[in-house]
Amino acid sequence: MGNICRSPTAEEVLRVHARQAGLTVEFDSAGTENYHVGDPPDPRSVRHARARGYDLTSLRARQVRADDFHAFDLILAADPLNLRELRRRCPAEHHGRLRLFLEDAPLPDPYYGESDDFEEVLDLVEKRARSLVAAWARPTE
Repeated sequence: MGNICRSPTAEEVLRVHARQAGLTVEFDSAGTENYHVGDPPDPRSVRHARARGYDLTSLRARQVRADDFHAFDLILAADPLNLRELRRRCPAEHHGRLRLFLEDAPLPDPYYGESDDFEEVLDLVEKRARSLVAAWARPTE
């Protein structure tokens, strides 16, 4: 929603995994709400990500823009609430680009949680990043 916990974590984890696989992919993250625009990621997200070798410090929150629906081939929402909001804003011809990050489950929001919640998000994001990058790296027939 605010682009300070789950989204920047997913952005950087995906970026690192794609780079390690030799893929050139553009990643960005954005929130459906505007209440953190310009802010860095939550310090807890930064700290937990850093412990695993990810650097979120250069990222800044932004809100989804209309041109995002044209610019990106795939837009992954953290949870069904954000997916609904993206569908509401997205031109109908681009609805096929919208999906849940975890496919069939919400990515839990650690914002009001404890340290373990941030670790769980990282676990889930890393697992999904490995899966996505492996699929993108497969040669197409």
